[in-house]
Amino acid sequence: MTIKQIKVGYNNFTYIIYDQVNKKATIVDPGFDSSKTLSFILSNNLDLEYIILTHYHSDHTSSSKKIINEYPNSKVITSKLDSSKLCLKIEKFVDDKSKLSLGNITLDFLLTPGHTPGSICIIVDNKAILTGDTLFIGDCGRADLPGGSVSDLFNSIQRIKKLPDSLIVYPGHDYGSIPFDSLKNQKKTNKTLIAKTLNDFSKIP
Repeated sequence: MTIKQIKVGYNNFTYIIYDQVNKKATIVDPGFDSSKTLSFILSNNLDLEYIILTHYHSDHTSSSKKIINEYPNSKVITSKLDSSKLCLKIEKFVDDKSKLSLGNITLDFLLTPGHTPGSICIIVDNKAILTGDTLFIGDCGRADLPGGSVSDLFNSIQRIKKLPDSLIVYPGHDYGSIPFDSLKNQKKTNKTLIAKTLNDFSKIP
């Protein structure tokens, strides 16, 4: 299992998850500029099976059509709750505790509403978690945009907090002091994970 983190657009991260042996790959959150992403797929001779969208915002989805044109056999995956906001053909809906195989890699999905109603996180081989705009390094996503909910976001972050310390957190934006971190360290340093109550959480600036 290998995760390639690619910085695109306005401090966004696009990810490529791939198996180095069988070359199966998925792109997660193809943002505004897909050139580096497509170049990596091509140069590593990867077989793109899926395009996974953690939520519907355009800074995480805008290159989807271009990638589909380049790889028409790839399948778009997102939550059903967020799919209505996307002008794309969704091949598969994922929900809480859905699973997906990518070659020898197992992807587990968590429905983590709050930033959007259908935001999802992806656990990769029980080693890493791609958190989209639910959780950043040192902070979390906004809940004040249409469809957002402070209470839902707090509950989603509490679920992430219960996951194993060993997971590596890969966020949707490069807003932290480092691009990724262990969940163990984030539990100690991330103010949104430290908050114990919804009241405490809602007061975080």
